[in-house]
Amino acid sequence: MKHLLSTREVAQFISVNEKMVYTLVAEKGLPATKITGKWLFPRHLVEQWLEANTINYPEPRRDLPPYEGLLIVAGSNDPLLEKTLNLFNSLYPEHMAVFGNLGSLGGLRALRHHRCHMATSHLLQDGDDYNFDFADRELEQSPAVVNFCRREQGILVAAGNPRGLQTVADLARPGVRIVNRPNTTGTRLLLDRELEQAGLHGPSIKGYHNEVARHLDVGLEIVGGRADAGPGIRAVAGLLGLDFIPLRWERYDLLVTKKRFFDPGVQLFLGLLPDKAFQDLAASLEGYDVRLSGKMVYPAEST
Repeated sequence: MKHLLSTREVAQFISVNEKMVYTLVAEKGLPATKITGKWLFPRHLVEQWLEANTINYPEPRRDLPPYEGLLIVAGSNDPLLEKTLNLFNSLYPEHMAVFGNLGSLGGLRALRHHRCHMATSHLLQDGDDYNFDFADRELEQSPAVVNFCRREQGILVAAGNPRGLQTVADLARPGVRIVNRPNTTGTRLLLDRELEQAGLHGPSIKGYHNEVARHLDVGLEIVGGRADAGPGIRAVAGLLGLDFIPLRWERYDLLVTKKRFFDPGVQLFLGLLPDKAFQDLAASLEGYDVRLSGKMVYPAEST
């Protein structure tokens, strides 16, 4: 299967003339790379670019119903989040929290379409901030952004690191097979960025298109010997006894529309984050920093 598009092919793909393609690269950030003097366009990045720049979504037929005890959270999955949802349900039996694993972009879109009360997201934007640019593109109004945690992202590898992998560039070595996350996830966005910075073409890496739904599933593929490495968080390495190649600490946030911010379930859930019970849950896992948890966060000021 061909995964790189020529200028003519990408023009046909997005229904513009070829000259407009160069304008979109220069002015609108259309993903492209120049090899031996020719522009080439990774199809999966072009598709992500189209999704990110879509603005005229159909409006939902109706809003979420008034809050009656069901708290709906959707977006990026996380082991500490799962434990916190269980804590919420045990502390507040008159309420029930449920989670939809849609990836960070999927969570923002669910929030836009009024299908959830809170979205979880860790989308890395230009300038090393998180989530705000994506929320501005996906949502009509800026949401409230509350930090859930900071966590360490990297590459999961088998115990003892038998392949001797040290950097993202090593994923392209002959014989190395990876497992990946869907392109709606912040983890995939980070991996694609790291591969691009290393000068690598992701789809040429063995296993790049083998996608699984959760961080834990990445780890299980490696434990089962079906992959040598995959992107994920340190917490999963600790849970499954895997080795870990660190890439960066990231901010993992909760996004709430201002209309639903004071719903009882939302406030009860946010109220858990400064509590000792939540802090103890985080301390039981590796790779979390909860010093910012529960605090409102704002876009970094441009300099």
